[in-house]
Amino acid sequence: MTIHVTSAHTGRQSWVAEANNADCGFPLENLPFCIFRVAPDAEPTVGVGIGDQVLDLMAAQNRGLISGHKHLESCVAERALNALFSEGGEHARDLRKQLIELLEEGASEQRLTGACLHRIDKIELGIPFLIGDYTDFLASYNHAFNVGMLYRPQSPVLPNFTSMPIAYHARASSVVASGEPVFRPQGLYRPSHDSLRPIFGPTRRLDYELEFGIFIGKGNIRGTSIAVDDAQAHIAGFCLLNDWSARDIQAWETQPLGPFIGKNFCTTISAWVVTVDALAPYRTALARNDEAEPAFDYLASTSDVHNGALAIHAEVRLLTATMARQGLPAQIISNALLSRDSYWTFAQMIAQHTINGCNLRTGDLLGTGTLSGPAEGTQGCLLELTHGGKQPLVLGNGETRTFLEDGDEVSLIAYCRHGDGPKIGFGECRGKINPKNIAI
Repeated sequence: MTIHVTSAHTGRQSWVAEANNADCGFPLENLPFCIFRVAPDAEPTVGVGIGDQVLDLMAAQNRGLISGHKHLESCVAERALNALFSEGGEHARDLRKQLIELLEEGASEQRLTGACLHRIDKIELGIPFLIGDYTDFLASYNHAFNVGMLYRPQSPVLPNFTSMPIAYHARASSVVASGEPVFRPQGLYRPSHDSLRPIFGPTRRLDYELEFGIFIGKGNIRGTSIAVDDAQAHIAGFCLLNDWSARDIQAWETQPLGPFIGKNFCTTISAWVVTVDALAPYRTALARNDEAEPAFDYLASTSDVHNGALAIHAEVRLLTATMARQGLPAQIISNALLSRDSYWTFAQMIAQHTINGCNLRTGDLLGTGTLSGPAEGTQGCLLELTHGGKQPLVLGNGETRTFLEDGDEVSLIAYCRHGDGPKIGFGECRGKINPKNIAI
């Protein structure tokens, strides 16, 4: 565990060997938070990822390795990170500084700290926050355009899209951690576009959506709003998010009130919370169209325009049941760049959410909506990749997909990196389609 490995970057080194691996997603510069347990019958506790290990923070505190964090006890009691971030990012920031010193090469308490480490592949990860509410935005212009072209080609992007971040209230109770099964939903849908009467049954057009999630740290009082320039102080961290969608059910139910059971059956998130501080070096400007409509004053900020986006790369991998039997690896079928593919920043989403006095609370989850790029292969869902199911996606082993089949496993992966610097990873956001239906 203490063997030194030369890293590809020139920053700080850790005595945890794997953390210095150039392709490790959890270097010393990351330290993402999580809730985990070492066995199915063990009590969940709080951890941070370092290399291929997770550090048990309560065990470290009990050994006197970190101090001044009564919030950890509350987190363990709640089985969630809410208490750590409820007063803003200062507590987590102070803890992170202590952890960097504890895990940095040359630290004096390596033996004691090593006793608090567990291999990531030997633990069970859970949902990191108690999620009271979940809101999903529509932040990608390309996604709005591509889907709009399928259903209303004369006016693919509705006029309100460029004036404000659009969103719908999603379902918090069905948010699950990476690795949990995705049960194929059933409901009413039209068997064909020219059919006037729906039928009932399992969805035939099950889809994934490549998104990022924002966890709210410190909330706001009802009747107040959060300004764009203040929004960063209310973000606890980020995760990957897959908003699974039954496109046929969604299409029948959406008018006039928006998505319902075509969306609320499952949303998968990655189990690691990557903090604002870890992502600070990757802040950048949104690559918005030069002809973009000027933002209203409550959404406008010079600082946010130039520094409000994050240069996070993401990809979608698909592993079919046949590929798994053949011993083939998952195939990359799409990729995204957050700063390129989002029209709105996280701060603008938070400002829009609260401009009417809506109170966000610690642990609330905000999704970006599907992130799609401008070119083929950068669409964030199968609905777009297959042009509404009209052009099947051909996989490397000869299989084709218009929408997901039973046994398919979708994984979302994301990272930040500058040159040969450290790779800041988000872990995995993975779900496998189970044919099980709910009995009526």
